[in-house]
Amino acid sequence: MHAVKLRIQGKVQGVGYRRWFEQQALALGLNGYVKNLATGEVEALIIGTEDAIHKILKHSLVGPLRADVTKIDQQEIPMHELDYSGFKMIR
Repeated sequence: MHAVKLRIQGKVQGVGYRRWFEQQALALGLNGYVKNLATGEVEALIIGTEDAIHKILKHSLVGPLRADVTKIDQQEIPMHELDYSGFKMIR
């Protein structure tokens, strides 16, 4: 299992990005969360297999129809620091 924190930049708030991301994460069996940041970015913590993380990263560059993703920053997170079960969208 791997854990990665993402900061997704571009037109990603007010376009259904979090809901879309949550659906993608659940379909891939990922754990973690997705939330809006005050900076206009979206933050996501994803925990799962390397393959599932690679897939959601690829999909996240496109996002839902009205989104315009310009950049995704990634940070590997040590698994021993985490205790997440399931995936949730934080409002």
